[in-house]
Amino acid sequence: MQSNKVVLNNEDGLHARAAALFVREANRFSCDINLEAHGDKVNGKSIIGIMSLGAFNGEEVVIYAEGPDEEEAVARLTHIIEKDFVNI
Repeated sequence: MQSNKVVLNNEDGLHARAAALFVREANRFSCDINLEAHGDKVNGKSIIGIMSLGAFNGEEVVIYAEGPDEEEAVARLTHIIEKDFVNI
């Protein structure tokens, strides 16, 4: 299992557009992906799950991945968050 902590720096946090971008990218990987915030962990391939986290600007989230392409998935999803969901 791979994981990485990352801080949301985009103004609106995991709002609908950002969640949709995250889910679209997560679904490109075959591994299981989860996202955690505030002690709640949800399926990283579910837009409803991610939006239910209510994660906002400045908050820390943890990306977890387990499966054959877990390292690539965590690296790519971390990159998307670090780039504030822009120019990905």
